[in-house]
Amino acid sequence: MDTTEPTPDDNTTDQPTEQQPTEQQPTAEPSGFAALDLRPELLAALNDLGYEEPTPIQQATIPPMIAGRDLLGQAATGTGKTAAFALPILQQIETHSGRSKSPSAIVLVPTRELAMQVSEAIFNYGRHLGVRVVPIYGGQPIYRQLQQLDRGVHVVVATPGRAVDHIGRGSLPLDDVRIVVLDEADEMLDMGFADDLEAILGATPEDRQTVLFSATLPSRINSIARKYQRDPVRIQIGKGDSKPGTQLVRQSAYVVQRAHKAAALGRILDVESPTATIVFCRTRGEVDQLTVTMNGRGYRAEALHGGMDQQQRDRVMARLRDGTAELLIATDVAARGLDIDSLTHVVNYDVPSAPESYVHRIGRVGRAGREGVAITLAEPREQRQLGNIERLTKQQISLKTVPTVADLKAQRLSQTVESIREALESDDLDDYQQILDELAADHDQGRIALAAAKLAHDAERAADDDTLDIPDARRYDKGNQGGGNPNKKGQRGKPQRGSLDDRGRDNSEPTAYLYVSMGRHAGMRPGDLVGAIANEVGLEGRQIGPIRIADSYSVVGVPERSLAHAIAVLNGTTIRGKPTKVRQYKD
Repeated sequence: MDTTEPTPDDNTTDQPTEQQPTEQQPTAEPSGFAALDLRPELLAALNDLGYEEPTPIQQATIPPMIAGRDLLGQAATGTGKTAAFALPILQQIETHSGRSKSPSAIVLVPTRELAMQVSEAIFNYGRHLGVRVVPIYGGQPIYRQLQQLDRGVHVVVATPGRAVDHIGRGSLPLDDVRIVVLDEADEMLDMGFADDLEAILGATPEDRQTVLFSATLPSRINSIARKYQRDPVRIQIGKGDSKPGTQLVRQSAYVVQRAHKAAALGRILDVESPTATIVFCRTRGEVDQLTVTMNGRGYRAEALHGGMDQQQRDRVMARLRDGTAELLIATDVAARGLDIDSLTHVVNYDVPSAPESYVHRIGRVGRAGREGVAITLAEPREQRQLGNIERLTKQQISLKTVPTVADLKAQRLSQTVESIREALESDDLDDYQQILDELAADHDQGRIALAAAKLAHDAERAADDDTLDIPDARRYDKGNQGGGNPNKKGQRGKPQRGSLDDRGRDNSEPTAYLYVSMGRHAGMRPGDLVGAIANEVGLEGRQIGPIRIADSYSVVGVPERSLAHAIAVLNGTTIRGKPTKVRQYKD
C-alpha cells in the first residue's frame, strides 16, 4: 500500500483528499468582544474582569468610534457606556511612543465621583497596555495633579472647572488631543459648565474626534453637536424594551401623606431588608434631615450632597462600599454616575419631576443580570406624574399599601428565625453551656429557648417603637390634608406617631461618640449596640446613633451629656456574650 503523502504540487483527487474539508472543524466566527476587532491587550483585560458579551450601547458605539467617527449617544446609567467610549480610546492610543505631557484623549464629566470611577475603569481596561490615566477634579490638592500631569499622561478624566484651571496654568496642553468625550453632557450644562465646555473644546485641535453622551437630548446638546461635531453617528439606547436590565427591576410606589413619609420609608425598608440602598431627595436640607431620622430608627445612614467637601464624600462612599453603611441618602447631582456593586434598592423619596430622571435613577440597579428594586414614595398630588413615568418606560408601576404593624412583626419573626438558625451552626455554642445548666435548674428548657428567642428578636431593631398603622393616602379626598386617618374621629390634622417630627433625633443636643472594641468580625450589629446602650445607659433608641461598624471596632453616637456615664457603665459589660472596652472616640 502506497503511503506517500501528496506534495503541494500534487493535484490528485483521491478519496481522502475529497473528504478532508468535511473532517476539519469549521473556523469559528469571532464572538463577544472579539468580534469588535479590539486589540489583544484589551480582550485580555476584559477577560480578567469577567466581561463576556458587549451591551447594546457597546456594540453600537465601539465600531464607529474605532473608525474615527464623531458620535452623539443617548444612554442612561447602567447601559455600559463607560466601556463603550473607553475601549475605542484605548484601541487608538499609541503607548509605545512614550508618555507625552499632552494627552491623547480627554474625558469630561460633571462630578468628582464620576471622574474617579471613569478613571479607574479606563485604567483597568488598559492595564495590559501600560496606559497612564490621571483624574483631575476640584477638592483635591492641585499640586498633586500638577505632578501627575508633569510625569506624562495618555488619558485625562476631568471635571470642566478644574480642566479650565489647568489649561490656564499651562499644565494641561491639549495640542495632541485626538479624542474628546463629553460624558453626562446634559448634566454638565445643567450645572452651569457651558462656557467651560466651549473653552475646552476650543483649545483642542479642529480635526479631533468628538463624542457626546447624554441621558437626555435637549436643544442645547444638539446645538453643541452642530457646532463641534462633523456628521456624527447618532445612537439611542436606554428607552423602552431596548434598555438592558429594565425587566430585572421590580418597580412599586406607595401613596403617602408627606407627614408620614419617613415612617413609611422605615417600615418599607424593614420589610424589604435591602443590602444597600440609595434614597434620592430633592434638597440638601431634606437629605440631612432624613439621614438623622433614619439613623434614629437604627439604620446606618449616610448623607451625600453638594455641600460636603471631598474628604467627607470619600469617607461616605468608603463606608457604603465596605458595608458599614446601608443607606445612602443623596441628591441627584451628588449621586450622579455612582456605580455600587452591592446596591439592591433605589428609593425616590419624591416623584422625580422629569420621567427621564426616574429612568436614570433606577438604572443603578438591575445590572449585570442581578435583580433590583425601585420604590417611589408619592404624595397624593404626585400620582399624575407616576402615569407619565409609566408611559415613558412602557412598564406598570405597582401601587402598594405601606406594610402594617402586623406585616412588620411577621417579617421580624422570620428574621429572628433565620438569625437563630445561623447561630445553631456556630462552632462556639459549647461556650454557653454553663448558662443553660444554671437556668435549667429552675426552668424548663423550652421556656429558656423562648426567652433566648425573645432577646434575639428584640435586638433586631431595638430602636423601633411603631404602634400605629400608616394610612393609605389614596383614600384621602383633596380637602383632607391634615395627615390623620379620616375614618377615626378627632384625628383630622393631628400628627401621628411615626411622622418625621417625632421620629428624628434632637439636633439641638450635641452628639459625642463612643469607641467600642468589637466590630464586624465579632458579629456586631447595630441592634446589639442600640440594645446594650439602651439597657445599660438608660437612653431611648432615637437618642442613639449614628452607628458605624468596622471590622474590629464600632463607633456609636450618644448625647454628649451621657458620654461619661455611658463609658463608665459599658466598660466591662458583655455584648453578644463577650466583654468589651469602651472609650471616647474622636474622628
